[in-house]
Amino acid sequence: MTTTQKSTDALVAELVETEKVHRLLFDYAFHLDMNHPDEIAALFTEDCYVAYGPDFGAEGRAAYRETLSGIGSFFAATSHHVSNIVVDFGPDLATATVRSALYAWHSYVKDRPDGHFFGQYHDELVRTEDGWRFARRELRAAGVVDFHVKKQIPIGRAQS
Repeated sequence: MTTTQKSTDALVAELVETEKVHRLLFDYAFHLDMNHPDEIAALFTEDCYVAYGPDFGAEGRAAYRETLSGIGSFFAATSHHVSNIVVDFGPDLATATVRSALYAWHSYVKDRPDGHFFGQYHDELVRTEDGWRFARRELRAAGVVDFHVKKQIPIGRAQS
């Protein structure tokens, strides 16, 4: 069914769910910047998969929560900026594939230069009775400057 064939009710429902997905992404960035590891973990499914790099991530909410345990002592401050959000829903608006652009600034507790990350999030979401949750989140890098994670997953840019 093309967009022009969708009913007004279906289009409105899709727009409402898109805004809820945006809120999930923005809540993640907010709680990360505010050092709220429990609130971040609650945005994920129990069986989630998270990859911040080829050798850095977690499987399952409990393991993911554990990876967040040191963020308060590692960073003095962070600022995550999410944009260019594209949401593609499954046929029943119960699942979604999402990609978004990310710029993240990191001020470290240790004396070192601020770290900068430029890249994308690639997400698989599910709608639960508690709202949209991350089932899979993968961070892909376009470039970094003085960033603490040395190995990144590349964005997969085509070569000429």
